[in-house]
Amino acid sequence: MENIFSIAEYCLHQNDIASKLAATHHARELAIRGQLSYESTASVTAISKIQFPEQPILLAPRDMPRRKLKSQAGKAAFFHALAHIEFVAIYLAWDMLYRFRNLPDRFYQDWLKVADEEAQHFQLIRSHLLALGMDYGDLPAHRGLWEHAEDTANDVLARLAIVPRCMEARGLDITPQMIEKFEKQGDTTSVKLLTRILNDEVGHVEIGSYWFKVLCEQQGLNSELHYKELIERFYVGKPKGPFNRELRIIAGFTHAEIDWLEQSL
Repeated sequence: MENIFSIAEYCLHQNDIASKLAATHHARELAIRGQLSYESTASVTAISKIQFPEQPILLAPRDMPRRKLKSQAGKAAFFHALAHIEFVAIYLAWDMLYRFRNLPDRFYQDWLKVADEEAQHFQLIRSHLLALGMDYGDLPAHRGLWEHAEDTANDVLARLAIVPRCMEARGLDITPQMIEKFEKQGDTTSVKLLTRILNDEVGHVEIGSYWFKVLCEQQGLNSELHYKELIERFYVGKPKGPFNRELRIIAGFTHAEIDWLEQSL
């Protein structure tokens, strides 16, 4: 029986994209068939040793070029940026289940499901990108998302607060607006793709909310108060809205948490 942590280590240290995607789908199939071990045997390697492909070149967010969505080049650049977000999201899901041990099997099963869906998203976006005349790696991408993983490598609650319940939750606010823009352009292919991703991302944030609340309760912490503390400690400034209250509630946020986020607006 294969071990989930061994596969995770392979995926996190494998910079070949095709191999990483194949291993992710394979692991998910094993989990569905009940043929995956969740026994933690090997030690956890430092997050600094994780390998990314040589392309795309990673830049600070402020150094990323800006392009308008109305042009073909701008549309391709948008989907290239989205492909990068989904690709890094594969790493984030794998690292979530790899780095934090001695948790219930369901925790690892949930984040493996997320990793597999993020891999599906990446493949769908990459195919769309190729149809637009570009491949993943042809443009630079920002490095900001992975820095949040590095900052929270030693605290599972901080990771849950910052990655699914902050960075990924931002997609619940922004993606409906992007879908509306593509609908106005009559781009049904992009609309269908973004709608699929949005539906899955609501589930990913919901998984993050579930485990954040469960682990807070186990540690005797008030989840709403601790969420605020972690955002203020690990996020520079405060997330900016507008916030999609309807989708965030579905994804496990409380009205009190959203009210607090909106206080800075």
